[in-house]
Amino acid sequence: MPKVVLAGGTGFVGQAFARRFQERGADVKIISRQAPHISWEDPKAIVEALEGADLLLNLAGRSVNCRYTPENRRQILNSRTETTRQLGECVLACHRPPALWMNSSTATIYRHAEDRPMTEQGGEIGTGFSVDVAKAWEEAFFAFNLPATRQIALRIAIVLDDGGVMAPLRNLVRFGLGGAQGSGRQQFSWIHMEELFRIVQFLQEHPELDGVFNASAPNPVTNRELMASLRRTMGVPIGLPAPRWLLELGARLIRTETELVLKSRWVLPERLQRAGFTFHYDTLDKAVEEIVGRMRSR
Repeated sequence: MPKVVLAGGTGFVGQAFARRFQERGADVKIISRQAPHISWEDPKAIVEALEGADLLLNLAGRSVNCRYTPENRRQILNSRTETTRQLGECVLACHRPPALWMNSSTATIYRHAEDRPMTEQGGEIGTGFSVDVAKAWEEAFFAFNLPATRQIALRIAIVLDDGGVMAPLRNLVRFGLGGAQGSGRQQFSWIHMEELFRIVQFLQEHPELDGVFNASAPNPVTNRELMASLRRTMGVPIGLPAPRWLLELGARLIRTETELVLKSRWVLPERLQRAGFTFHYDTLDKAVEEIVGRMRSR
């Protein structure tokens, strides 16, 4: 029975992955601040869970769906870097360390890009708070010298599934507000939840692969195309656009940041495709149709 340790395994992606691993017969251990899982305050239990594990997958991190106040910035950064450092120390303490450690990162590490796509080799790292967090996160991860443990950082695009960002987007479309947001030209890089899980499996099965990988679908779309796809799938013919000033006002009212909508994330999975990974959900329409159909059937 393969042994999988999910750090931060009670979040949006963690719950979906725990279910999928368990369905495939894996022994899944979850590290979380929520009982009854292994506590972050119990390093001995974490080391015990990691002993002989086939995979450690770290998904821990405070949600960025908030206002970037000084306190929220501190929590967003520390929830990523400190948990990564703690896991690294626990891996070092193992007699039989995990064969593979995958750590979340984010496609937001690249600059705002409307001119060309960003790849692992040719992408340009951006500036600003979110980029600083992403850089510090990866630096904390790769600071460890772990000769017995392969390390992969996943620069994950926006994950689409039943829940997460799809819920508010569907509500906007349902109430006739599903038009372009801002200029509508900003690129939207995304990945279907099932595809993200398949990427993790693929990387597990290829021991020659390590380092940084973009976990994103090969066909990003503009924000305008994203909203049009949702309207088509949901059968809503029109959607009012939301200019930047209105988004700024709305973001303040619901205590979030417009960066989540307005930053142009144009990311391509170059290394995955070169390694032979094939995408089942390679277009947004395929992904949206599957997810919306599943949400309707509930």
